[in-house]
Amino acid sequence: MPDDLQFGIFNPPYHPLGQNPTLAIHRDLALVEHLDDFGYDEAWFGEHHSGGWELIPAPDLFIAAAAERTKHIKLGTGVTTLPYHHPYDVAERMTFLDHLTRGRAMLGVGAGALASDARMIGLDPMDSRRRLGVGLDALMALLEAKAPVTTTAEDYFELSNATVHLPPYTRPHLEVAIASTASPTGAKLAGRHGASLLSLGMWNAGGADAIKSAWKVAEDEAAACGKNVDRSRWRIVGVCFIARTEAEARSQCRDNLGHVFDYLAKTSPFPPVQATDPDDIIDELNNSGIAMIGTPSQAVDRVGRLYEDSGGFGQFLILGGDWAHPQHMVSMYELFAERVFPHFQGSLPPLEASYEWVSAPSEGDSGMTWTKVAAVEAIARASAEDQVPAR
Repeated sequence: MPDDLQFGIFNPPYHPLGQNPTLAIHRDLALVEHLDDFGYDEAWFGEHHSGGWELIPAPDLFIAAAAERTKHIKLGTGVTTLPYHHPYDVAERMTFLDHLTRGRAMLGVGAGALASDARMIGLDPMDSRRRLGVGLDALMALLEAKAPVTTTAEDYFELSNATVHLPPYTRPHLEVAIASTASPTGAKLAGRHGASLLSLGMWNAGGADAIKSAWKVAEDEAAACGKNVDRSRWRIVGVCFIARTEAEARSQCRDNLGHVFDYLAKTSPFPPVQATDPDDIIDELNNSGIAMIGTPSQAVDRVGRLYEDSGGFGQFLILGGDWAHPQHMVSMYELFAERVFPHFQGSLPPLEASYEWVSAPSEGDSGMTWTKVAAVEAIARASAEDQVPAR
């Protein structure tokens, strides 16, 4: 097991229709506070503009609000849909957010998950990946600030002797991560720029193999471009819901899980599961090699196997959303921090060794541990000394 693995959430978020959207958004803010208290390392929030479920249109604004409520957790846009924005605006706003959060902001970018978002602003969804590539080239040049940037991308943006107004708070600049799903585009771009990689959406059978392939694409592209990619900045997103027993986990998330994956089946070009019955969805997820609906010990086994099979990564992110009632979700995140984190962060071996030491059996036939025998003897000696007559 690694002893320095980090944990977080990747929160689109998924809020089924029928609930108060204002309440749902403020529950998301409250959840970040809980995650900060529970010791999660980071949280990422998506950008969406249609569909009725994913309610955050401006993740940078959400992060600004969440940063005021938290102390330690890092906060990322997961993801900013770069084809919808002028890269200069993204560079300026995220550098500003880097200062506002005193270095806790991260920038995730991608091509966009919902074709309906692109259609509403007159963008052909087929052009999103081209825009992502040229936009990212300009964005990275602005963040790296090696020279003023002058470039033009047809029907997208123009930069003339452009520089980001503020110097970076995080040096050399805030972390940039590229989302990668079924297409190799994101992995190639991460390699081309030596950026972080966000692997998500690979929860079907063979998902672990797909993740390994994505990292190979990033490594090969980095080598070809004279860059390096770092496994410690590779994030893998998995569906996870745990409870004290497997039956309890299934019971708590069964209904909502079915609703979420029905939504994904209607909006995603690559539905993550084929099943439609909630129990069959759970079984299919558990067979993917990435997802886990079950117990803490099953989650430890799944994350450990994924770490070994992939060759190692830096962060495991739980896919966020209303998999169960909000109270059950908060309890789930706390249980994960309580029972799963320690196995991957080196905090258990010293405690286990200390317990084994003090609980070792004593010599002889007393049937007590040596620690208890020593304590009994010390009490006996102290009692004897207390009985010494006064002069």
